[in-house]
Amino acid sequence: MIRKAVLPVAGFGTRCLPASKAIPKEMITIVDKPVIQYVVEEAVAAGIKEIVLVTHSSKGAIENHFDKHFELESTLEAKGKHELLEELRNIIPDDVKIISVRQPEPLGLGHAILCARPIVGDDEPFAVLLPDVLVDGQGLARNDLAGMVDAFNATGQAQIMVENVPRDMVYKYGIVALETPDLAPGQSAAISSVVEKPTVEAAPSTLAVIGRYLLPGSIFPLLAKTPPGAGNEIQLTDAIDALRGQEGVAAYRMQGATYDCGHQLGYLEAILAFAKRHPKHGQGFQKLLARYADQE
Repeated sequence: MIRKAVLPVAGFGTRCLPASKAIPKEMITIVDKPVIQYVVEEAVAAGIKEIVLVTHSSKGAIENHFDKHFELESTLEAKGKHELLEELRNIIPDDVKIISVRQPEPLGLGHAILCARPIVGDDEPFAVLLPDVLVDGQGLARNDLAGMVDAFNATGQAQIMVENVPRDMVYKYGIVALETPDLAPGQSAAISSVVEKPTVEAAPSTLAVIGRYLLPGSIFPLLAKTPPGAGNEIQLTDAIDALRGQEGVAAYRMQGATYDCGHQLGYLEAILAFAKRHPKHGQGFQKLLARYADQE
């Protein structure tokens, strides 16, 4: 049973500037909820009970969002705004804990995950969710993270979520090489390597790593001895490659859709996708889309 998830939220969000200058990029909203809330909801839907935020002193707004706001709740209750009050109280279920640790300096994704070691421990598997990537499970009986949990439980192997991308875009991603010729959505298969941002000609496949991992606690000793790599940072990819040599690592091909909210167009696409089906605003939003489409 995987009960813990690590969310690295300490980064400055330079891809989102100037919007992220004073507001954490994870708090930029998709319709009426910040990106980070969607990611936490994804984890909770997969059975996660402890969310470990690896954060920075400038990211207090994220911790505040998941904390109880007594004064605001009292005001809403006094004014009879019970629907809003329930929304605030249900941001996270009562049985889910939010825990914060600090990353003292920006030494890479691998280092950020290593900062969670005292909470997660070396003997327990855990998930890693990159919070600027939304994974949409609309239409699925269980979301893709839950599918990864199933694959981990069945095989005991670390899982990396991947999706198919156009071949001319592989240079933007980490690309996995499979030990099998093909991988269907919702399936998992062992990988032989991960190539970081290969050329189009050198890419071993078109399956790109998209920011979801299930890792054993044994990744922590490997991260602790991983030397700085690209950008003089401790790279998670390097530790995963070492883990692959010891225990094996598999790729899980997602079934849903993904949106890179760290990029402006990906963020706008996420707004379109989530706003069109929003229970309150979806119908009105679709009318707006039709109105502006008619003006073209």
